[in-house]
Amino acid sequence: MSSAAAPALEVSAEDRLRADLYNYLGLILSAPPDEMLLAQTAGLSGDDTDLGQAITRLADCARTTKPKTASREFNALFIGLSRGELLPYASYYLTGFLNEKPLAVLRGDLAKRRITRAPNVYEPEDNIATLMEVMAGLIVGRFGSPATLDDQKTFFNRHIAPWAGHFFADLEKADSAVLYAAVGSVGRAFMDIEREAYRLAPD
Repeated sequence: MSSAAAPALEVSAEDRLRADLYNYLGLILSAPPDEMLLAQTAGLSGDDTDLGQAITRLADCARTTKPKTASREFNALFIGLSRGELLPYASYYLTGFLNEKPLAVLRGDLAKRRITRAPNVYEPEDNIATLMEVMAGLIVGRFGSPATLDDQKTFFNRHIAPWAGHFFADLEKADSAVLYAAVGSVGRAFMDIEREAYRLAPD
C-alpha cells in the first residue's frame, strides 16, 4: 500500500514494536519467506506470555524450515490448484463470499486516508497480509501522521477484529500448516492483545 504523504515522525517504542509485529505478519502472509526472513525469524525470542511462547515456537520452526518447504506450504495454504486450504479475506470470513460489502467498506476507509493499492499488487485489499501492513502504517505514520489511538481502534474494530482472530486460529490447525501454524499462533495471540487493549482504551 502507498500514500501521497509519509513524513518521518516520532513514534513511541511500544508502538514501534506493535507496528513491527504487524509488518512481520503482513510480510510472511504476503509471500513465502526467503532464506533471509527465515533466518531473521529463527533469531526471534519470546517470554513467558502467550505471545512470547508463540514467538518462541515460531523461531524453533523457522530453524528447521527450508525456503522450498516454506514455499510449498504457502502455496498449499493460500494458492493451491484451484484455491488454497484457506481464503485469507475479510469478505470471505464475514459473508462466505469474496469481494463483498466488507471489501467495499474497507476501500472507502482507505480512500479517506488516501491509501492506495500499489500498482504491482493484485490481491483484494481485504487480504489479511494487506490489513496487517495497513495497520502497521497507521501506527507509525507511513500514510501521513501517525493515527490517533481512537483512529487505530476504529480501523481495527471495523476491519480486523471481526475476523482476523478466526483466520489465525484456522491457520494454527490447517492441515497444510507447519511453519504457518506457528505464524497462526503468533497472530492469534497478538490479535487477542490488541483487541483487549483497544477495549480498555478510553473512548
